[in-house]
Amino acid sequence: MSSLQISIVVPTYGEEKNIPLLVDRIDNVLTNTDYSYEIIISDDVSGDNTEQVCQELAQRFPLRLLSRTENRGLSPAVIDGITIATGDAVIVMDADLSHPPEKIIDIAELLLKKEADFVVGSRYVKGGGLDESWPWWRWLNSIIATLPARWLVPLADPMSGFFGLRRADMPAMEILSPIGYKIGLELLVKSGFRKERVREVPILFRDRIHGESKMTLREQLNYLRHLRRLYHYRWPKYIEILQFLAVGSCGLIIDIACYLLLIAFGTPHLIARACSYVPAVTFNWLLNRTMTFGHRPRRPQLAQWLQYSVGSIVGFCASWGTYALATQYISFFDEHRLLAFITGVVVATVFNFLLSDLLIFRKATPKNSD
Repeated sequence: MSSLQISIVVPTYGEEKNIPLLVDRIDNVLTNTDYSYEIIISDDVSGDNTEQVCQELAQRFPLRLLSRTENRGLSPAVIDGITIATGDAVIVMDADLSHPPEKIIDIAELLLKKEADFVVGSRYVKGGGLDESWPWWRWLNSIIATLPARWLVPLADPMSGFFGLRRADMPAMEILSPIGYKIGLELLVKSGFRKERVREVPILFRDRIHGESKMTLREQLNYLRHLRRLYHYRWPKYIEILQFLAVGSCGLIIDIACYLLLIAFGTPHLIARACSYVPAVTFNWLLNRTMTFGHRPRRPQLAQWLQYSVGSIVGFCASWGTYALATQYISFFDEHRLLAFITGVVVATVFNFLLSDLLIFRKATPKNSD
């Protein structure tokens, strides 16, 4: 054969007991076929006997061990494994035997025959399923976690860790920034594959026999952070607006609480309205700096806070002016001052977002190339 056809990338950490079982099953599936293959064990220095196990297996099987000491984590391990792969099609799967090796051929054929650009081993299509030993709460957790990912990619199982793509179609490394363990979702979102070129093949997901699950609360929180990044990548402006509104809603609660507190102490309502704005605008600046526009270039905190505070004067004037005019000239708002308060905030939000987007948290200026 002129070239290697299939590279199977297996990220590992503490899987010394599972690796021999997985390699043997992969070989049983592929050894009597026309497909040439290699197995890449991408290990995060497990601290067990993984290295020795792989050295012994490499004498009998086409296996390579990639020992990773930096930037450890499942997603970077997969990316590094794909980077050194030499096969035309790259298939990623877990080491714990939860993904059936028997489905490797189904995935590889779709890729090598160019009937699909990205193939996912799916638990949630007809013919697929979950291990019967799974408790109901684990099943429910999987379903709930899958729902927000389906907005990003139109698949029944967008979170599957069993997937394949052609090595030539791997997206540029500089646009990849996965957090946690859902590297398949990262590749799907950033690869730009057309919907009709993405396929799912049914798999029966089995629970591990040896070792411990890597699913922790930290990994679940990382998944939420990863989702936020991917949503921002897919719909940057809309997500910025939604996050800005979310931050503004939290700031509004602080604003209203301070306003009502000052009123309770007998402060004239116009003065109370002015004073309550200060802690709210500081709170909004901090959250917008770290969340809404956190992906943009960071500037010195004090200088940016001062600029944000001064810039917010425009929004404050709009908010306070709307409140003052409404309560002075419209009897309804004078009788329902809290509604006038909220109306002013809505007007100010438009000014504040435009100032934040275009000036205070502005994007980096592209460098001119000669």
